[in-house]
Amino acid sequence: LEITKFVCHSKGFRFLSFSSSWLPCLRLLIAISSSFAGSTKPRSRSKETAFHCNPNPFQFFAIQTPICLCCNNKKMSTEAPATMEIETVPFEPKPESNPLPPKPKFEPLKAHEMSDGRVQFRKVSVPPHRYSPLKKYWMDIYTPVYEQMKIDIRMNLKARKVELKTRQDTPDISNLQKCADFVQAFMLGFDVPDAIALLRLDELYVESFEIKDVKTLRGEHLSRAIGRLSGKGGKTKFAIENATKTRIVIADTKIHILGSFANIKIARDSLCSLILGSPAGKVYSKLRQVSARLAERF
Repeated sequence: LEITKFVCHSKGFRFLSFSSSWLPCLRLLIAISSSFAGSTKPRSRSKETAFHCNPNPFQFFAIQTPICLCCNNKKMSTEAPATMEIETVPFEPKPESNPLPPKPKFEPLKAHEMSDGRVQFRKVSVPPHRYSPLKKYWMDIYTPVYEQMKIDIRMNLKARKVELKTRQDTPDISNLQKCADFVQAFMLGFDVPDAIALLRLDELYVESFEIKDVKTLRGEHLSRAIGRLSGKGGKTKFAIENATKTRIVIADTKIHILGSFANIKIARDSLCSLILGSPAGKVYSKLRQVSARLAERF
């Protein structure tokens, strides 16, 4: 048995043929030559033309094998390796050549340091009708301002003003403004226990307006409006204060309200309704609804 083997690495085909005489070998050579003649045509031809030149290029057990692009004489394996070797490298942290300095710790600034060492002042004018109450309740005003808020306070008799200034041991620079608001609330007519809430709570404000801002009234109409705001023995004013958790001062035609922002709005709406002529019973019914709503909220 004679075995003939033809291998062509440039085209990627391997041909094996087994023959016992020269006639089959001749047929094999003719088939191989025709196969190579069809496969060596220019590459610009279409697939259909190449198929007509060589209709069956895989005749006689033709096996296509991939060829290495770097070397035409070596075959390229298409099988994936059974196992993959992974080289593990131990991780070694780099030594810190220049370690960072420790995190700095800064103490909170004091009041005189926040203002670059300058002492800050506030002055509150004293109206003539509040001069006697100021002398009467001076110690009640002086004690929380000086001892608790760490703010210096004095009465300038010549200028008739209460002067406030910061100290080196003042814990917070905002205490100066709180004390000024506290003294100003007392000058507007609020009692000391009510005005001292401005020192303890940050969400309290004082809002002032006049009756003529709501409606222009003169003579007896203005007097009746003030009477509707106060009520008999202050009944209406106390009802609005208790329902809205505010404090109200009616000084002639001026009205001052002390409380939070939302509560001041409710009290102001009730007072405006009374100024415009609404009866007290209607205002009470609205306050009853508002107080129930506030109780559900809190």
